[in-house]
Amino acid sequence: MKWARGIENQRKADLGNGTFLNPILAGDHPDPSILKDGDDYYMTFSSFESVPGIHIWHSKDLVNWQPVVAALTKNIGSVWAPELCKHDGRYFVYIPARFPDYRSSYVIWADRIEGPWSEPVDLKLPAHIDPGHIVGEDGKRYLFLSGGDMVELTDDGMATVGEIKHVYDPWHYPENWIVESFSPEGPKVMRHGEYFYMITAVGGTSGPPTGHMVIVARSKSIHGPWEDDPANPIVRTASGAEKWWSRGHATLVEGPAGDWWMVYHGYENAYWTLGRQALLDPIEWTADGWFRAKGGDLATPLAKPAGGEAVPHGMALSDDFSTDKFGLQWSFYAPEGDEKSRLRRENGTLHMRAKGTAPSSCSPLTFVQGDQAYEITCEIEVDPGVTAGLIMFYDRELYAGVGFDKGRFVTHQYGIERGRPANPFGTKMHLRMTNAYNVLFFDSSADGVTWRRFDRHMEVSGYNQNVRNGFMMLRPGIYSAGNGEARFRNFTFRAL
Repeated sequence: MKWARGIENQRKADLGNGTFLNPILAGDHPDPSILKDGDDYYMTFSSFESVPGIHIWHSKDLVNWQPVVAALTKNIGSVWAPELCKHDGRYFVYIPARFPDYRSSYVIWADRIEGPWSEPVDLKLPAHIDPGHIVGEDGKRYLFLSGGDMVELTDDGMATVGEIKHVYDPWHYPENWIVESFSPEGPKVMRHGEYFYMITAVGGTSGPPTGHMVIVARSKSIHGPWEDDPANPIVRTASGAEKWWSRGHATLVEGPAGDWWMVYHGYENAYWTLGRQALLDPIEWTADGWFRAKGGDLATPLAKPAGGEAVPHGMALSDDFSTDKFGLQWSFYAPEGDEKSRLRRENGTLHMRAKGTAPSSCSPLTFVQGDQAYEITCEIEVDPGVTAGLIMFYDRELYAGVGFDKGRFVTHQYGIERGRPANPFGTKMHLRMTNAYNVLFFDSSADGVTWRRFDRHMEVSGYNQNVRNGFMMLRPGIYSAGNGEARFRNFTFRAL
């Protein structure tokens, strides 16, 4: 299938005829947190080990989105399910994050959405994830947390007050349903009319396609008691034959003309490698004060939200390195404190100082894309002692790609370095990596005109969360390992 594409070089939701087709943001945009701010909408997502992270996107119609800023520039661990909100004119992001030996939740703030954003402040919440911000009927600020718990915040939102309280026992699905685990998480709380509504995900984020789901409870006080929606779950993938798997982790938002929508994530059928993608589902309020999803399985075009205006969608994923796209497009995997110092742009060339010995130890520079098939080309030059190339990277133990040093190619497959055939081009060549529906193949060239097919092809559909854990996507990128530097020119992304 060929996707509609324009200068943004990534899949678009807007079909241009008053309808849209999910996803609204293709590729790895999981755990969406959305904020309506006047006529503007802002949304952010889990960024995991990629830094800069907490990428904030802007829209005026809920369908077309532009990147604004990467709000988090410090590595605080693997970032899961942040919460973007605004209070008393100030923007906040509450961020759960974990290192192998330490986990907590943090807060950053800014007076303008574009930043500058503050350094992260540790809220000392080691036992919970997925904070959801709400102002209670008492005017105080609270964070709802995984498992049905809640904690009060100080007035400035920068610290917690008192003990964590358990306020809700989440609704449980029938025992014979096929799920990953109970895992109540992602509480999003909003006030509408006389009720507070708590929207929670249960069933496990990945695993079986039928696991993840959206449940709802309501209360006239944030302290409870909470009443479960008799129609729970209000969203669930019913079968692995559906277009979107593991749909859940929802937030409600009012549209430009006053209609209402849900934003949540889901895996695309057979494309776990693209990660969880951002989906938009119309809802309607019922006479008895609940709400119902109206988009069905989201496999067909839906009417766009009324009102609003379209901003240019996405961004160009090709990079001639004439401008700095670090943060908006490019992020390091699990960087050290001074990682950005490895990069230097000069006369259309990205210079990357080498690090480590392989993609597993060199913090590759990667980005998110949302197409099922695409082609990447780049001219690469290496110093003696450096290995560099094109990579499809999940984590340190699972990646695929091809690189080279001055004498040999190196094949990366299953997260290990397998073959090292002779390199006839020396220290400079053009590399082309094609991902054709989870099949990788590679070509090399001395001049970028005459290409030679590389004799190792890879099927990578298993490079995903259900095999490796971590909840991420298989990201394309570039790497530089060894001693010295690699130089990259004319990085070109083309959707197929």
